[in-house]
Amino acid sequence: MNKLLISLLVSIGLTGVAHAAGDAAAGQAKTAVCTACHSTDGNSVVGNFPKLAGQGEKYLLKQLNDIKSGARMVPEMTGLLTNLSDQDLADIAAYYASKNVTLGQTAEDQVELGQRIWRAGIAEKGVAACTACHSPTGQGIDSAAYPALSGQHAQYVESTLNKFSKGERNNDPAAMMRDIASKLSTEEMKAVSQYVQGLH
Repeated sequence: MNKLLISLLVSIGLTGVAHAAGDAAAGQAKTAVCTACHSTDGNSVVGNFPKLAGQGEKYLLKQLNDIKSGARMVPEMTGLLTNLSDQDLADIAAYYASKNVTLGQTAEDQVELGQRIWRAGIAEKGVAACTACHSPTGQGIDSAAYPALSGQHAQYVESTLNKFSKGERNNDPAAMMRDIASKLSTEEMKAVSQYVQGLH
């Protein structure tokens, strides 16, 4: 059932949504306020702030719109997007998508379990492999607005999984990530979060 749902959502994403029409050069000038948390090139140096560099343009635009509308609550960003137009958001998304993400390292003691979950999921819990939506190398599927995770801070990924598992974050299509995260143990969340930090 999980595989069928994922296939359906990917198909809808591939055919049903137009690609964001952002201008990366214009976007650079609009990111001044973003640099405090996400750095100039989108490679945040603080683990609880996500890296935006190399993220899919469509995914970034969806998150920006969700944060602006209140569909996704990010207290640190309250009011920051209020006066930005749709074009401004598209330009910012294009700018960060044009940058290269810097990779981290996976803690050695987390590689085996993290890799197993990433590549194969956890069949006995009904958890699909992460590769189904985020690709084997963690590049995501931007046409479906599924995020790239390669190089993302483990701290941020683990925090996000926890928020999905508790329903504190709920802007995922068809509650897909809420369903998956709710089935993961604390140990499993930590392992897969560490794994993506060094994945490339």
